Amino acid sequence: MIFLHALFAYETLLQLIILLPLLAVVGIVACAGRPNLRESVSLLTSLTVFLIACTLYSPVMRGEIIETTWFAWFPGVDVRFRLEPLGLLFSLIAGFLWFVTTLYALGYMRAHNEPRQTRFYSCFALAITATMGIACAENLLTLFIFYEALTLCTFPLVTHAGTERAKHGGWVYISILLGTSIAFFLLAIALTWQLSGTLSFTRGGVFTADTSTATLSVLLTLFVFGVGKAAIMPFHRWLPAAMVAPTPVSALLHAVAVVKAGVFTLIKVCFYIFGLETLNTLPALQWLLYLAGATILLASLVALRQDNLKARLAYSTVSQLGYITLGALLATSVSLMGSAMHIAMHAFGKITLFFCAGAILVAAHKTEISEMRGLGRQMPLTMLAFLVGSLSIIGIPPTGGTWSKWYLLSGTFDAGQWLLMGVLMISSLLNIAYLLPIGARAFFAADADPPEIAHRPKAVAEAPLPVLMATGITALGCVVLFVYPQPIYRLISTVF
Repeated sequence: MIFLHALFAYETLLQLIILLPLLAVVGIVACAGRPNLRESVSLLTSLTVFLIACTLYSPVMRGEIIETTWFAWFPGVDVRFRLEPLGLLFSLIAGFLWFVTTLYALGYMRAHNEPRQTRFYSCFALAITATMGIACAENLLTLFIFYEALTLCTFPLVTHAGTERAKHGGWVYISILLGTSIAFFLLAIALTWQLSGTLSFTRGGVFTADTSTATLSVLLTLFVFGVGKAAIMPFHRWLPAAMVAPTPVSALLHAVAVVKAGVFTLIKVCFYIFGLETLNTLPALQWLLYLAGATILLASLVALRQDNLKARLAYSTVSQLGYITLGALLATSVSLMGSAMHIAMHAFGKITLFFCAGAILVAAHKTEISEMRGLGRQMPLTMLAFLVGSLSIIGIPPTGGTWSKWYLLSGTFDAGQWLLMGVLMISSLLNIAYLLPIGARAFFAADADPPEIAHRPKAVAEAPLPVLMATGITALGCVVLFVYPQPIYRLISTVF
């Protein structure tokens, strides 16, 4: 990857991370009549973006400043990008999983005979452009622009099926996300500018010591509710509604890009706008922590009651996003380490589970958990991957979720938040209750099962090869992140 730096300056590589997915849209549309070439454009672009992000790992670790300005909105506020460790982590995750999800989509979209595939891949690339803009934003206004762009360009993906149910889900999706952004997020940005005179992400925060803690408490509340993509209750319904989208959309955009854009924004706001010291002085912090804890528990309980597999995974995501928000609001270096690590660990675990849900739909045409007893006899590879993804979400070795949950629990200990420590423990037990029985029933159907299940042929009837390959890669990633989490740990450690 050194050859990329030999050809381009780091600042140019930073811009390419954002612009290459946008340029890919031109190639995708131009190759609309040649599906193989169209998908090749997506695969090659996503791989290139990931390699560029890998190239930038070393200079970011060395503390080099990599930034670029596009233009100025008004004095003191530019559309500006700067790559820092948290942004690079988000870029690496989104770039790699864009490649894997495109590979998955090759099998899924064709096997499922999905319509409008050119529009699908085009909007997908636009969404990655917006995601990279969020990851690399130097200030709140730049982040807000790409944050809203991500909402708008994923709307066609959510409504892709064109059915009344898809349209309804899409309008719930866009109304909640745009509504919270305009009513709360934009107002919070304006107040930040008025109070501090800057919107730039600054280590230690941007507010002076004499800024009213009551005012900052209101501002923090506006940010928490305004970043609707973090899915804090009661502004969470968009996420289950968006599950009407095709599985590749649910997998990347609603297990990685969209939802992670929300919690990534909250982490950046807590660390770079407020600063940990200021955050710990705010009166509103305690009740916001309890709100995050309530989201974790309530979403887990709702997930437990869902028979539809994608709906169960959607509410599981709401709960897991609560983990990341909780870690950010605990405002300790250990809890922030846990939050940042959970962005990566949850991404690999949850995308594996969504991939498996799509594979089951394509190969067995089943969506309800109650219909999946004994399915492991037909689809052993898929259900084994589902088990690995489940273990990572729960936080059990040998999967990467073990480390992020360990740091989050340690964060509650450091902050003296014993009640919230109990919430995390209870939630992990609920994770076991709503995830592990799916795999257990798939492999160990009882003798009392109906004859058509008990005597089902044991011949393998897995999903298409690209689907299996992508699922295997992410399941393997869950294990690799347990064995070798050091690159992520070292990257996040440079923030503190």
